Amino acid sequence: MVDYAKLRDPNAEYTMRDLSAETMGVSNRRGGVRDAEITDVQTTMVDGNYPWILVRVYTDAGVVGTGEAYWGGGDTAIIERMKPFLVGENPLDIDRLYEHLVQKMSGEGSISGKTISAISGIEIALHDVAGKLLEVPAYQLVGGKYRDEIRIYCDCHAGDESEPESNAAEAERVVSELGYDAIKFDLDVPSGHEKDRANRHLRGPEIDHKVEIVKQVCETVGDRADVAFDCHWSFTAGSAKRLARELEEYDVWWLEDPIPPENHDVQEEITKSTTTPIGVGENVYRKYGQRTLLEPQAVDIIAPDLPRVGGMRETRKIADLADLYYVPVAMHNVSSPIGTMASAQVAAAIPNSLAVEFHSYQLGWWEDLVEEDDLIREGRMEIPEKPGLGLTLDLDAVEQHMVDGETLFD
Repeated sequence: MVDYAKLRDPNAEYTMRDLSAETMGVSNRRGGVRDAEITDVQTTMVDGNYPWILVRVYTDAGVVGTGEAYWGGGDTAIIERMKPFLVGENPLDIDRLYEHLVQKMSGEGSISGKTISAISGIEIALHDVAGKLLEVPAYQLVGGKYRDEIRIYCDCHAGDESEPESNAAEAERVVSELGYDAIKFDLDVPSGHEKDRANRHLRGPEIDHKVEIVKQVCETVGDRADVAFDCHWSFTAGSAKRLARELEEYDVWWLEDPIPPENHDVQEEITKSTTTPIGVGENVYRKYGQRTLLEPQAVDIIAPDLPRVGGMRETRKIADLADLYYVPVAMHNVSSPIGTMASAQVAAAIPNSLAVEFHSYQLGWWEDLVEEDDLIREGRMEIPEKPGLGLTLDLDAVEQHMVDGETLFD
């Protein structure tokens, strides 16, 4: 395995903006538990309905913080790469350390992508450490509390997602049996009328098929639940406009990611062409990327993914920016309990929180990864008053569900 502590860092040889404590002249003489130093950073990947990357930050105070980076390959190597930039630092300096990592990794692409999701996992773990050291919940570190519990929306998957009747039946089950009053279904499903999947164009029969899914789901749940629909960046601008207009007669909570995420000028045009609310944001990084959606009012609902976008403080900053334009925040979330609770802690601390996504309702052991029980009840997540994130990893369960070839934390 590569020894990242000995890996050359050409970028640091030229940058004038090294934000390490040594360079900045930041003292660690703070008194008591606040004198803590980071001693190690480790990762373990869990094979859930996504490959979840759990991150732990260790300190010489005996306090360990747990975070989560956005799922998938690459993050673990990047986190190992960044460990030398963290060891010896004070874990309470969360904002400086976040910017320090962004700067140190700038030559390797820290404006977006896997580098930012890796930094996000560390940043969440730092909040857990800081909360434990200071004996306060993580929400207190990002502004305090607006609400005791967070509304959770359930990302639903029917047995046959291309059949409107199957989606409607699953909507009824999730609402009436599981107690959710906020749900989401996919619209980028085969209709049987496709001629060319590459060109993103929706023919009339394809639009009719998607409208029928929306119609049956919305009419089935009525006013018992809010319903959003996800397109996963699948359609052309013209098709997205046509689809959104066809859905205006239905009570759609929001239509998510109808076009690819790169061109925000086109996104603005689509959003302003319809009264169907449009939600976007999971594939956009940091406050700088979200700004180009919010300032031109190219979205009705912003949907950052906290373990991907930059972490807890960055999501708080995005929420504040969204509030300038009276835009609510519906956090995208496909995480384990760790990332989900991090999102919920921030959602508790911002005024414009709409809901946090839950994507693992069909995974029977999701909650087993932590010692706490009943994290989500009747579509709500209560915010714990324990220090940090308020969760304790069950290391036996983590080990049981690790990705093949992975090793457990020390």
